[in-house]
Amino acid sequence: MAVLVNKETRLIVQGITGREGTFHAKGCAEYGKQFGNDLVVGGVTPGKGGIIHEAGRSSTPSRRR
Repeated sequence: MAVLVNKETRLIVQGITGREGTFHAKGCAEYGKQFGNDLVVGGVTPGKGGIIHEAGRSSTPSRRR
């Protein structure tokens, strides 16, 4: 499967606070700098809403039940 990326592309990384998610989010962010924009706009991890992660992105706020 091919994924086409251009300067209009935005990414949300699932599992951004994990080792693999952080690694790939950082790689995508570096790649996005070629286009002069923020390719990675956020991340989600269950149970960790509202935190700022080392990748420089905040996890989306979790819904309270």
